[in-house]
Amino acid sequence: MKRERENLSADQRGGVGRRIALGLNAGAAVALAAALVVMVNYLSHRHYVRSDISRSQFYTLSDKTRSLLASLTSAVDVVVFFQPDHPSLEDVINLLKEYQHISPHIRVDRVDPHRDIGRTEALVRQYDINAINLVIFSSLGRTKVVNGEDLVEMDFSDVLAGESPRPSSFRGEQLFTSAIHSLTQERPPVVYFLRGHGERDINDRDPYTGYSAIAQHARRDNIEVRDLLLSETRQIPADASALVIPGPTKNLAEAEIDLIRAWLNNSGRLMILLDNGPTAGLRPLIEEWGIRLQDGAAVDPLRSLTGLDIFVSDYGIHPITKGLRDIATVFYLPRAVEPEALSGDTPQPVDRPRVTVLARTSPDSWAESDLEQRPMRFDAARDRRGPISIAVAAERGAAPHLEMSLRPSRLVVFGDTDFLSNGAQSSGNADFFLSALNWLLEREALMAISPKPIEEIRLVMTREQVSRVFWFTTVILPGLIAAAGAGVWWQRRT
Repeated sequence: MKRERENLSADQRGGVGRRIALGLNAGAAVALAAALVVMVNYLSHRHYVRSDISRSQFYTLSDKTRSLLASLTSAVDVVVFFQPDHPSLEDVINLLKEYQHISPHIRVDRVDPHRDIGRTEALVRQYDINAINLVIFSSLGRTKVVNGEDLVEMDFSDVLAGESPRPSSFRGEQLFTSAIHSLTQERPPVVYFLRGHGERDINDRDPYTGYSAIAQHARRDNIEVRDLLLSETRQIPADASALVIPGPTKNLAEAEIDLIRAWLNNSGRLMILLDNGPTAGLRPLIEEWGIRLQDGAAVDPLRSLTGLDIFVSDYGIHPITKGLRDIATVFYLPRAVEPEALSGDTPQPVDRPRVTVLARTSPDSWAESDLEQRPMRFDAARDRRGPISIAVAAERGAAPHLEMSLRPSRLVVFGDTDFLSNGAQSSGNADFFLSALNWLLEREALMAISPKPIEEIRLVMTREQVSRVFWFTTVILPGLIAAAGAGVWWQRRT
């Protein structure tokens, strides 16, 4: 009996020891697992690989942006001053994370204008801003502001069918890289707008005639915009990076045209905008560049809302139009501006300007010769069938096969002035103008970044399909899980 009690006591002590050993073993396993998780988390935080596996590569940065970020040597402070419910906020934050990943010099801070009142007042004083939903870039005492409204391009193509405009592309990388690029430049380029001949005024805020909005777009792109009265200066200023002649209605003096011609031929950069009608004496100068101005207006009823406007999306292959894919620009009765036809028998000079069509109307359009006709109809006897070229770019310098570092002269001619007026700043009009201006200024780095298309994925379901999804997700699936749990409980109990 005594031996049996001793054996029982020994078994009990052995059982307690095994339970303690099992407990220690389990505790050590949990501690090792926790240490492993902490170690993996630490290593993954220090050493990781980022990859965008999405189909659209929406946040993947271009080589131009990566090259610019890699060249940064000074800190760039970025303040995201957005309302929390702004539709572009998430895209802005995610995109700026990619910038931070590439360059440690990018420092991003976010300020909610509704909750951070103190910081909002400080930003208003520091950057002299009077609006919200902005992305503010600053470095070395220079500041660049990107407006949230400029981040998304709207598609107006369905407006003809009675639909509302919808977001078509996200310009975040294009604008952010442009802002950072402008901060790295010590001196912004200076662009003069000619005045004194009835031209459009960059200080005029009138919605139909003024050019103040397009001038503001240029300033946001870090371009200094100034007026120029040749009758006062008697020469093109030495600091002029480019000259714009925005729709003169009166003839320029021969002496003024000679000044412009000499400056342009000496590696100058010129943009001319002309409506239908008189050419202000500029026709000979333009024709010297192999460009022909045609009288009459381009009409395209199938791509027009009012009969006077034309939605243009057919662009030539050129650095100016590289970022305009899937973006329409709206012109208003533009005149035909075309490359001069070359004769195959006549030898051409080596330095002949190379002319490229930038934008053209559709094959359904025509060049209307009678602008008083209402409604306008195609007359095969007098009108010319489309497509009609309405904007061209020309370059003259060393021939491509010659190894010479000669800075080329460049000329862009638009057959319309209304498309840049304050009330016409829709669709891709401002982008077209800025892209042409950046090409004249040799800022190709800012033109090579295309907007990212916004894909709209719609799930269309019938009422019966919606009902099935409801019952499956709210009744059947939770019920199966509850039944499985009840079964396990019953099995363990028995």
